[in-house]
Amino acid sequence: MLLNVCCWGEAHAKSIVCIHGLTQRGGVFGPLAERLAELSYRVVSVDLRGHGKSGHEPPWSTERHVHDVLETLNSLGVQRYTLIGHSFGGRVAAATAAAAAESTESLVLLDPGLEIPPQRALQGAELDRLDWSFERPEGAINALLAGNGVIATSRDTVAAYVAEDVRKGSDGRYRFSFCPSAVVAAWSEMCLPAPPIATLPTLVVCVEGSLFTASLEERYRAGLSSLLSVVRVPNGHNVLWESAEETTEAVERFLRVGGPDSATVVDPLAAYIDDSGSLQPLL
Repeated sequence: MLLNVCCWGEAHAKSIVCIHGLTQRGGVFGPLAERLAELSYRVVSVDLRGHGKSGHEPPWSTERHVHDVLETLNSLGVQRYTLIGHSFGGRVAAATAAAAAESTESLVLLDPGLEIPPQRALQGAELDRLDWSFERPEGAINALLAGNGVIATSRDTVAAYVAEDVRKGSDGRYRFSFCPSAVVAAWSEMCLPAPPIATLPTLVVCVEGSLFTASLEERYRAGLSSLLSVVRVPNGHNVLWESAEETTEAVERFLRVGGPDSATVVDPLAAYIDDSGSLQPLL
């Protein structure tokens, strides 16, 4: 399936491909993508199958999502790229990197849902399979702001997202654009073993109580050693909204210091960039 995409930046620039989390769509990367476009990157953000303006039909397996992403990038002529994935999109990004390591320059995982406990998945699936419908778009805004893990997201941020995402149905009620069946299937996918670790420069941005557990971090450190950078940010799971400034800074720093143009990968917690653009150790 060719996925719906949002694009920022010049077509000839180095490419970054963004993959969103469950119930969301590619436009959620808008502010980060705009900043990366200012830094002379081309950003392509997809709507996964079952989300946004992409088709909703099954299958909804991780493998099929990877196939969709690669087919879509091929259709756009995108041959080399950095992958950024949030939550379930982190799982898809990790699996894409493993399947297409020759095309992937580096990987950014934003509080990724690589492998989660079945009980956590059941809770999420039971919630997302409900008919989330509202008399007015304001109801959708309130529902998102009342969600678990929403600590620091502004109403304006959510309102802008809802304005582009919710649709009015034939019954006159407003609903989000995602397909509940696809979301339930994705929760099940996240209970399976994590995708293979691609040997690439990798940044993980995570929060307290992250889906990126201590055991996953241990596996990634064992598999990647100095290729792995881990940055912890405050607030809730949706770091694109909850810790936008910190997340953008971490991604920028990784691309500048530890990304595909650098021979040396450093832990962003152990160094900083001074005013001259040079890497300096933290004392």
